[in-house]
Amino acid sequence: MRILTASDRSLLVEAADLDEAMRLNLAWDGVPGIVERIPGARTVLVRFDPVRTSAAALAAVLEGTELDAEHVPHTREVAVPVRYDGEDLTEAAGLLGVSAEELVNRHLAADWQVAFSGFAPGFGYIVSSDPLFDVPRRSSPRTRVPAGSVALAGQFTGVYPRESPGGWQLIGRTDAVMWDIDRDPPALLAPGTSVRFERADRDVISLSAHSAPSENRDDTDDRRRVGARRADDTPDGLGFPAGAAVEVIRPSMQLLVQDAGRPGHAALGVSASGAADRTAMRDANRAVGNQPGAAVLESVGGATLRFHGDGVAVVTGAEGDLTLTDANRIARNIPHATPFATVAGDELALGHPTRGLRYVIGIRGGLAAASALGSRAADTLAGLGPDALAAGDVIAIGNAVAGAVDPLVQPRELPASGDLVELDITLGPRDDWFTASALQTLTTQEWLVTPRSDRVGIRLHGGVPLERATQGELPSEGAVTGAIQVPADGQPVLFLPDHPLTGGYPIIGALTDRCLDLAAQLPPGARIRFRIEEGQS
Repeated sequence: MRILTASDRSLLVEAADLDEAMRLNLAWDGVPGIVERIPGARTVLVRFDPVRTSAAALAAVLEGTELDAEHVPHTREVAVPVRYDGEDLTEAAGLLGVSAEELVNRHLAADWQVAFSGFAPGFGYIVSSDPLFDVPRRSSPRTRVPAGSVALAGQFTGVYPRESPGGWQLIGRTDAVMWDIDRDPPALLAPGTSVRFERADRDVISLSAHSAPSENRDDTDDRRRVGARRADDTPDGLGFPAGAAVEVIRPSMQLLVQDAGRPGHAALGVSASGAADRTAMRDANRAVGNQPGAAVLESVGGATLRFHGDGVAVVTGAEGDLTLTDANRIARNIPHATPFATVAGDELALGHPTRGLRYVIGIRGGLAAASALGSRAADTLAGLGPDALAAGDVIAIGNAVAGAVDPLVQPRELPASGDLVELDITLGPRDDWFTASALQTLTTQEWLVTPRSDRVGIRLHGGVPLERATQGELPSEGAVTGAIQVPADGQPVLFLPDHPLTGGYPIIGALTDRCLDLAAQLPPGARIRFRIEEGQS
């Protein structure tokens, strides 16, 4: 067993093979200090609480693990009907040296089991004992793979739960719903599930049905998925919705509901997500007297909001012009990070940020948007939680009041476009996949934050790409928020809260936890210099 540093709060444990990785994952259930485990093809990523244990102490416990079971037990059995008409069926069969008919027959005859989850909620990495199934990914990933697509990559079969990009070989499609938040469990293919593929005895229904509401949902329930109602729903005599609420007049580039996230669901393929700038969220909630993790608004760029009912609000995070205009069209400037009273009809205008990227708007009582797996956070990659807010959406104000108010927000230095920011990192777990010159380039070269960045990750550009010492594909393994993943072009991607749980590109290092909030505020045009945390060679 080899234990590698994955961040200042996580370890990556290498196993001999997939079966051992699955058994180790089960063996560590209940180990003190472990927050979450993410099994991969030959690894287990272990996130820990540094208050309860240290990396060294946890490593000693992990190394002393004794495995009793020889194999991972099957938890249940699921049948998946497949129509084998995938675009890559013939090509995949050729890569494996068999006919398309033989590939299909052996796919139907094999015993399959879900090894682990990742990539997206409900996506199971399914493995069999048939040695035939070991096929490379496509050289060029598709930008759009339809929901329900059945695909092969490496030794795995997978079924795409929703439309997404993907580089797996498509061999068929199914109408089985992989992920349903209202089902228990939501994931059809959870780890340990025994899977039997069957030839579909009828045409597969339109794949658009995978993204449609279930039959027992109406339009009102679908709006609940969005987490808001339209401004003309349940109006009072003035045309405003009843009760305290906030209405979107002009949305920003991305206006989302966020809270402290949904940690602890990695086994379902669900990342924690949550507020990108946790400090700004906590500051906002303290300033208006909310519980620390109450739901807030996270806005990339300027926006305009209207308040329905009286209350208290605050704007933290990014800095820019803030204007509050009352019902009589009298405007006044609002100071940053200072709570202010609101009355019905007031409109808050957020100007384009001059420093930072993401505003956080806290409102006393928090936002009562729809909850998914115990959180109101919008996960943009997984499609969990409320959708991005649009003009006319109205979100009710909740009752997440803690009572105590702390209006004194500590000042922060956030970057503007063009500024140079130093971020502390730990190396690993795959720094040995890169040349010595690449490691030097990582920490000496300035990296530009490109506009092709979002809550999934910040795409960086440097004059000198990072050169690999090891070529080939890395078996899928877990990744943490703050991980610096390096695709084949050598230009890093810095993972933010909505990143995929697993990936196949090597991770050269990861931000320390204290730098994550600053990274979330990096605007396009900012420059980064990485600095290895003191004490790590």
